[in-house]
Amino acid sequence: MYKVMTPGPTQVPKEVLAARSLVCTNPDIDETFCEFYKETCEKISSLLHTKNETLILGGEGILGLEAASASLTEPGDRVLVLDNGIYGRGFADFVQMYGGIPELYSDDDLSALDISKLDAYLKEHHDYKYASVVHCDTPSGVLNDISKICPLLKKYGILTVVDSVSAMFGEPVDVDAYQIDLLCGGSQKAVSAPPGLTFVTISEDAKEAMKARKTPVASFYANLLTFEGYYEKKWFPYTMPISDIYGLRAAFDLIENDVTHLERHAKIGAATRKAITSCGLKLHLKNGYSNTVTVFDVPPQTTADDILRLMREDHNILIAGSFDTLAGKVIRIGHMGANANKADMVETLHALYQVLCKLGVPVTCDPAEVFLAEL
Repeated sequence: MYKVMTPGPTQVPKEVLAARSLVCTNPDIDETFCEFYKETCEKISSLLHTKNETLILGGEGILGLEAASASLTEPGDRVLVLDNGIYGRGFADFVQMYGGIPELYSDDDLSALDISKLDAYLKEHHDYKYASVVHCDTPSGVLNDISKICPLLKKYGILTVVDSVSAMFGEPVDVDAYQIDLLCGGSQKAVSAPPGLTFVTISEDAKEAMKARKTPVASFYANLLTFEGYYEKKWFPYTMPISDIYGLRAAFDLIENDVTHLERHAKIGAATRKAITSCGLKLHLKNGYSNTVTVFDVPPQTTADDILRLMREDHNILIAGSFDTLAGKVIRIGHMGANANKADMVETLHALYQVLCKLGVPVTCDPAEVFLAEL
C-alpha cells in the first residue's frame, strides 16, 4: 500500500472510511437520506461562509466545472476565461462545448494573476456573461487571489465561476465576502474523501441567470436546474451515491472540528517551500504559491519518471509529475487535507533526499531537516 502524497487524491482518514461502510438505505425514497443530504449541503455552505445553496453531485470534480458551464452558457454567450495555467485555459473547452464564445485573458503561467493588469483590461473589455477563474491551478500550483479577482469582476456585472477544487479548505474561501456566484469543489483534495463527488455553491444571481435562459440546458446530468425543489419534492434527479455522501459528511465533520486547518496548511506549505529551496532545488513558480501543493523543477541530472519511480519502488510513496505543457518538467508534492501533517511530510521529504542522492542530483542538505526546523 502506497503512502499517497499527491496533490489529490489524498490520503483518506479512518473516520471517512468508516462512514462509507454504513448500511445503505434507498436514497431515492428514504426521506431520512434527503434530510441528511440537505444538512450536509448546509454544513458545506456554512464552512464556506455563505447562505447560498450547495448541491452535491455524483461525479468527480470536473463534473462541477462542466455543470457550471452547461447551466450558465447559452449559444453565443461571451465568457471571459482567466488563464494563467493549464486548468485555467482549459475551461474554454467547456464554454465551446455548450455554444459559448470563450475569450482568454492570458497572464504569466509562473505567477498569480496580476490584479492591476486585469483591472485595466476590464475597463475596456467587460461585456461578458460570466468569467471563470481557477483558485489553485494544480498542474503548476499557482494560487490566484479570488478575494480580489471576484469582486473586481462583479463590479463590472460579470458573474463569477471559481474552480477551487484544489484550494478550498487548504486556503481561505469566503463565498459571500469574495462575491463568488458559482463555486466548484471536489471530494478528493483538501476535503480528503475518496474521488467521486463534486459540490457546487450557487448564488441567487447565478440561479436567476440560469432561469432566465432562452434555450434549454444542453445536458441532463450537468444541468444544475434539475435539482430545483428537490427538498420540497423529496426527490433527486438521479440516484445519489449514498455511501460516498456518508463519507463526505464525515470529512466535513472533521474539517469543522479542526479550527486550525488553515493555519496548519499555511505552516506546512511555507516549511515545504523552504525545505525544497534550501537543499538546492528550484521552485517552479515566481510567486503565487499555494499551501496545498509544492511544485519544483526537475533537476537536469535526472528525469521526472526516475524520481517518481524510485519514490514508489524504494520508499512506497506516491508523489506526482504533471501533464500537458508541464509533462516531465516538474514534480508535485501534495500537502493538502490529511496529507498536511508533520510526520508524513518528513517521511516524504527524507525519501526525496535519498532518491535525489541515488540519482546523482547535487542536493546540499536533507530537506526533511529544514522542514522540521521551520515548523
